[in-house]
Amino acid sequence: MEVWFNPSCSKCRIARDQLDEAGVEYTLRRYLDQPPTEAELRAALAALGREPWDITRTSDPLARELGVRELPRDRDTWIRLLVAHPKLIQRPIVLSDDGRAWVARDDETLREITAG
Repeated sequence: MEVWFNPSCSKCRIARDQLDEAGVEYTLRRYLDQPPTEAELRAALAALGREPWDITRTSDPLARELGVRELPRDRDTWIRLLVAHPKLIQRPIVLSDDGRAWVARDDETLREITAG
């Protein structure tokens, strides 16, 4: 299991702590230091069953600066945007070895992940 993690994010720290408490084995990927490639982001989106705009932090100051909300809903454009600006990716994203994935921002999702 891989967790796209930002140590300054409280939701990421909560997810890490709950995974630890549940004894789940995982690898933390500091995705700001090791941004996902286009292929990795496409794979994550497929596992999540989401579009790139669904996992974009559109309220972030950088998103406002870049005019993200005004971008056309073109998948390739948004994927390139997220690869170029990983800070805009919603977090934490948890990717399991069996192909499942979650944006783990709430207790219910974390319970689903830790239940196996």
